[in-house]
Amino acid sequence: MSREILLLVDALAREKNVNRDVVFGALELALASATKKRFTEDVDVRVAIDKNTGSYEAFRRWKVVPDDAPDYIQAQMLSLEEAQDRKPDAKLDDYIEEPIENVPFGRIGAQTAKQVILQRIRDAEREQILNDFLSRGDELVTGTVKRMERGNAIVESGRLEALLPREHMIPKENLRVGDRVRAWVMKIDRGARGPQLVLSRTAPQFIMKLFELEVPEIEEGLLEIKSAARDPGVRAKIAVHTNDRRIDPIGTCVGMRGSRVQAVTQELAGERVDIVLWSADPATFVIGALAPAEVSSILVDEEKHAMDVVVDEENLAIAIGRSGQNVRLASELTGWTINLMTEEESTKKQEEESTRVKKLFMEKLDVDEEVAEILIHEGFSTLEEVAYVPINEMLEIEAFDENTVNELRSRARNALLVQAIASEESIDGVDQDLLQLEGMDNQLAAKLASHGVKSRDNLADLAVDELSEMTGVDEERAKKLIMAARAHWFGDEQGKEAA
Repeated sequence: MSREILLLVDALAREKNVNRDVVFGALELALASATKKRFTEDVDVRVAIDKNTGSYEAFRRWKVVPDDAPDYIQAQMLSLEEAQDRKPDAKLDDYIEEPIENVPFGRIGAQTAKQVILQRIRDAEREQILNDFLSRGDELVTGTVKRMERGNAIVESGRLEALLPREHMIPKENLRVGDRVRAWVMKIDRGARGPQLVLSRTAPQFIMKLFELEVPEIEEGLLEIKSAARDPGVRAKIAVHTNDRRIDPIGTCVGMRGSRVQAVTQELAGERVDIVLWSADPATFVIGALAPAEVSSILVDEEKHAMDVVVDEENLAIAIGRSGQNVRLASELTGWTINLMTEEESTKKQEEESTRVKKLFMEKLDVDEEVAEILIHEGFSTLEEVAYVPINEMLEIEAFDENTVNELRSRARNALLVQAIASEESIDGVDQDLLQLEGMDNQLAAKLASHGVKSRDNLADLAVDELSEMTGVDEERAKKLIMAARAHWFGDEQGKEAA
């Protein structure tokens, strides 16, 4: 029988072009599976084959676990105390083994053994094909649609199969069996029974990789695509940058008579591409991203990571774009929330903000309207600024002497202290896991507490529109907060995906 095992291993290794160790491993699993059938309990069995002689031994084994292990399986585990009774030097996670009678190789159902072996070999082949692809560092797959499954396309590229889900196909295109297709590798799922590569033709990364193919200067490192945003099949924006002043980034990406950008457009089912100059200055970047609309003025709010962009009536429709497309893509491209408004709307908003700040200063600093207006005129908009801005800056205000400045700073600090105490009281009884949530602050927690939302699970149960209405936060922030609150519900699944 030993000789028969060696002959079988050699034959399968040659036939399937895999390492002999893979076949030995599969055969050990098959023998272990057959051996386990002799027990009524779900025991753990290990079989070891001598790769030189073909002889083999079987062992029943138990894993050493803590005395209070929550998922204790009696047939497969031993507590540390029990294990040390058998083997004094046993440690946690060790295995305690004892030899058991071998199952004769001839009594194993030949078909069952072969199925286990062939499955292991198929898995090894798939792993080898995937590793060969990954070793090349390719992020694009070009292949042929082999078959369609529930609207998803199975793409064959050489010996590799990949999945292109329906939701990651460009909406206007209708792929059929036999079509040539190119896509970006979005995810690698080694645990999948089917194709392990998941592709996308709608991701922003796909258009960036296509430009890399068409523009040699990108591969050479002379030009860089910083970001991209897409409305798949309709319109896209890419942001380009170079440190070489001899290169025109936009012209280089467009190519002679538009040849390079047209090649990308054809691959993307006619998707129109706007090429934007990237800038380290966020305001300049946003102005470029809103092209072809012309911007009159722009106000940056670093705290909210948002910009109020003022355009005239003629440019408003262009800036917004069809169904809000232009401003939405510009926002995705730059990573900033963009609030478009006309001059009239901007003036009205500034007046409302000025009135709010004036009221705040008059109330909290106990000053008259004139003093409040001087502070606003000098650029102060919060109590924190009055309290903690360098004193030299405030002493430069001609209307205030040193005593006035010191009094204003003292009143501002006292007002902030009162607010802090009130805030602490308002969040009394709120769970720490809610307060420590990413994106949460005491002011927001106080608003939630006033509506009875005092734990992470309370927040997780809310809908986005409920949270927005309850607290006044914008929809995007509300969505992020709720997703963060729900994250622990799906922790195990997310952890598996990340692994």
